[in-house]
Amino acid sequence: MWKIVFWCALTTVVVLSLMPGPMLPSAINFWDKAQHALGFFGLTVLALLAYPKKPLNQIGVFLLLSGGAIELAQWATGWRQGDWLDLLADAVGILAALVLRLQWRSKLAETLKP
Repeated sequence: MWKIVFWCALTTVVVLSLMPGPMLPSAINFWDKAQHALGFFGLTVLALLAYPKKPLNQIGVFLLLSGGAIELAQWATGWRQGDWLDLLADAVGILAALVLRLQWRSKLAETLKP
């Protein structure tokens, strides 16, 4: 089930990222860099749930490449602007989720020690 949720979420992010600005729901119209960081944090959490056996670096690289592809696609649309600082914000969200996962796993290992 988590795989379906992850792919639906990623598809939603791609569609919203490529829509013309005036067509976007006003509820998601807040600070652009925060949108990117929070969005990719959420995508990373969903990817970790969907693919628990995948190495963390593979998940991080896949999502970062996805963010880069979105920026390139926005640049090509003519009605959106690709911004490499958005990719940096994506990376911040991805990294935050991966670090939290590592901390959680470390605390769990400490708790389970005899």
